[in-house]
Amino acid sequence: MKFPLALMIALQFLTRLPVRLPSLPTAQDNGRSLLWYPLVGALIGLVLLLVHWLLMSAAPLLQAAIILSLWVWISGALHLDGLADSADAWVGGHGDRDRTLAIMKDPACGPIGVVALVLVLLLKFAALVSLLENQAWLALLLAPWIGRLLLPALLISTPYARPGGLGAELATHAPASLKPALLGHALVIALLALLAWGPAGLLPLFGVVLFTFYWRRVIIRRLGGTTGDTAGALLEMAEALLLVALSVIF
Repeated sequence: MKFPLALMIALQFLTRLPVRLPSLPTAQDNGRSLLWYPLVGALIGLVLLLVHWLLMSAAPLLQAAIILSLWVWISGALHLDGLADSADAWVGGHGDRDRTLAIMKDPACGPIGVVALVLVLLLKFAALVSLLENQAWLALLLAPWIGRLLLPALLISTPYARPGGLGAELATHAPASLKPALLGHALVIALLALLAWGPAGLLPLFGVVLFTFYWRRVIIRRLGGTTGDTAGALLEMAEALLLVALSVIF
């Protein structure tokens, strides 16, 4: 079975799956890969669901630990790295745009970055335990799906802070069909939440949307736009927010 090149690019970038590209992708190929980001998120969610079903006889605490570990592994901790870099830069940059961007490029992880990682992972773990205890397993599908929907949404709606970066290339060559595709994914996610939990299930989704607008405003004020790190930070914070909100409501 031959998969579309754009899907293979998205899988290679967003996961640790051993995907080999048949040829060197063009800028247009990379741009088209944005179409597949939400689907890759849904696939990650399906893997997490499968693991949950295989471990249903295990205690929720153990399930949550295994699922979260797999979640981090399958994504290669790519977005956690962006979260840590963003946290370090935000505090160390002291409000200065150039200094903030310079710290983001530093591969070292400072103490603020470590604290951010611990807090986000702790929130995810605690929320997963609560959700699994209450049989709210659909959250395992929705969280990575929404997170990887927000990545292209942020990139095409926000200026890129660094000229010539990968995000700028992706946004420049994004296909015209990307916006309706993202809207379609959002509607399916909302429908699933509505069917599973009723109108209350839409509240966490609305909270994630509000937070996305807030984060976009914050990074534009500080940096003049987004970067790969701030996009990854959005994904991680949005996933954590959704899980926590769902666990509080249900």
